[in-house]
Amino acid sequence: MAEKKISGGVKALLELGPVALFFIGYIKLKDQVFTFGGTEYDGFIVVTAAFIPLLLLSTGILWALTGKLSKMQIMTVVLVVVFGGLSVWLNDERFFKMKPTMIYALFAGILGFGLLRGESYLKSVMGEMLPMQQEGWMILTKRLVLFFVTLAVLNEIMWRGFSTEAWVNFKTFGLTAALFLFFMTQSRVFSKYGIEPPKEEP
Repeated sequence: MAEKKISGGVKALLELGPVALFFIGYIKLKDQVFTFGGTEYDGFIVVTAAFIPLLLLSTGILWALTGKLSKMQIMTVVLVVVFGGLSVWLNDERFFKMKPTMIYALFAGILGFGLLRGESYLKSVMGEMLPMQQEGWMILTKRLVLFFVTLAVLNEIMWRGFSTEAWVNFKTFGLTAALFLFFMTQSRVFSKYGIEPPKEEP
């Protein structure tokens, strides 16, 4: 399927909407307990069970509209289904809380493996959106590996040492803000190594 363009607003809604709804659902149901088939499930598990098909639906719509999904998006969906499904199946919220750790550790591992081969796998994902010299991609990839490792460690600290509510806030706002701030602070790399697209002839 050929890649198609959609507006940034629609793309952001499909990518961030499920996370926002997860947060809202948790806030509303966090103190409630539900019984299904004779087993009690707290609000976190119920919201997690709803989040999985919601993410699959939004990702499917994004693929239908654009004709393309990045490898990172696909891996994220797979890990959400696996770890979220384990949390629901075993009625144990710890598996879903581990999911960001696994995601960031996997991303760091893949990008780090590319660096060992002298390549930037990040370029293959973002190269079309952000034309940049190879040296710039290598610098950005090294920094992103360290950043992902840091996020993985922080997630472990948060879910093991703090309350579920604190972890949900960290996951919803802290991780999102951290990613935004990281790329904002890389502006010097983008400006120094960025490649200007060729101007079209009038």
